[in-house]
Amino acid sequence: MTVDSSAARKPRRSAAGKAGTTGSKTGTTGTKSGATGTRRTARAAAQQGTEPQLVQLLTPEGERVENAEYDAYVAGITPEDLRGLYRDMVLTRRFDAEATALQRQGELGLWASLLGQEAAQIGSGRALRDDDYVFPTYREHGVAWCRGVDPTNLLGMFRGVNNGGWDPNGNNFHLYTIVIGSQTLHATGYAMGVAKDGADSAVIAYFGDGASSQGDVAESFTFSAVYNAPVVFFCQNNQWAISEPTEKQSRVPLYQRAQGFGFPGVRVDGNDVLACLAVTKWALERARSGEGPTLVEAYTYRMGAHTTSDDPTRYRGDEERLAWEAKDPILRLRRYLEASNHADEGFFAELEAESEALGKRVREAVRAMPDPDHFAIFENVYADGHALVDEERAQFAAYQASFADASEGGR
Repeated sequence: MTVDSSAARKPRRSAAGKAGTTGSKTGTTGTKSGATGTRRTARAAAQQGTEPQLVQLLTPEGERVENAEYDAYVAGITPEDLRGLYRDMVLTRRFDAEATALQRQGELGLWASLLGQEAAQIGSGRALRDDDYVFPTYREHGVAWCRGVDPTNLLGMFRGVNNGGWDPNGNNFHLYTIVIGSQTLHATGYAMGVAKDGADSAVIAYFGDGASSQGDVAESFTFSAVYNAPVVFFCQNNQWAISEPTEKQSRVPLYQRAQGFGFPGVRVDGNDVLACLAVTKWALERARSGEGPTLVEAYTYRMGAHTTSDDPTRYRGDEERLAWEAKDPILRLRRYLEASNHADEGFFAELEAESEALGKRVREAVRAMPDPDHFAIFENVYADGHALVDEERAQFAAYQASFADASEGGR
């Protein structure tokens, strides 16, 4: 599907012409309206020694951490906004769990779970403006939620009945990309076009720690830096590229790779929705103001399998998963909401009911979808016929027929 450069075409502002914008990282601390929970300094949080050096605004215990560089980007957040972020994460997790269950029941061919990565996706997704453009992988279900893509539209591809199910130009959210890392090149090219069009918008590309080793990603870094493209590279480092740990992907923290290409990188606590929101807002402002690309490494964890065809118990231990469960992004924000008196039991009860309703809607929508056409894959390989494809089609037809024969023989 062709993607139009359909973002709003307002003249781009130069970096020099944006005096007073938040993209300048002036170190303003901002005001924390309504935040009555416990606050600590970033230095005190780092002294725990259990976390890598990274941007964090909410500790795993739900305590608010001051950060002179990034507080300004969440200074105007209201209790209602916080409840909205919590709702986004809860409903995204419920949808994801429902999709996993549907795959186990044979309704989907495959599913890539985002369990544990809700804060990274919702925080970054809510930082975007409507005219920004998103290039996802195949796991950005939370970002799709933020862009207004109906969750049921995500499932057709995994059932094998369509190639995406939504119009990318309708939500400025591209179709899922299965090829690892190629979407970073698509995002860079699109961002270069945005710059040439003079649009005041930004582009964001999502990818994982494993994709950071792909040549496509390195090439996108090179082009975006040379052409000063308004693009944010958002790497969700969930620690495992299927069964390969991050330490076998890179000898330095992933965000430091940006230095070699001439643009900034930052590591953020990927289980902290406020920090992900703030850092992504900063990076997007840089892009819009003509300051070029940024690499954001969201340091998080994939709590489940890589996909439903994977068995993570073969390559990682329970103690690692249990340690990350203590940093759960949803529980973290709930603790802050409760400590700050920003949400009561009525809110959580209503959200639970909404979650149940969403699960029911997803189940009904998937079961109402047609069964995939087993032979459609052979029809779109070549424009004209091909002897090898004809042979493979015949072999597959015989294989499918064998199931019917076996069933009849058992009667």
